[in-house]
Amino acid sequence: MSRFEVVSPIPGIFYRRPDPDSDVFATEGQTIGADDTVCLVEVMKSFHPVPAGAAGTLVEFLVENEDVVDAGQPVAVIEAG
Repeated sequence: MSRFEVVSPIPGIFYRRPDPDSDVFATEGQTIGADDTVCLVEVMKSFHPVPAGAAGTLVEFLVENEDVVDAGQPVAVIEAG
């Protein structure tokens, strides 16, 4: 099995849920599809969904909710396969 890093496409604030009252998009250990949203990155009040990019099991998040992330920064790891 190979590991795949989900990266932030833009710099901004990392969010694991669509809003404070909703469940997280994905949890560690969850099976996800390549097109499933893993998180949002917000910049200037514009929220951008970040797809998994590979199907498999979400192994871990590399940043905490509401952390500042850079473009190209890995935010999660997926065990593809």
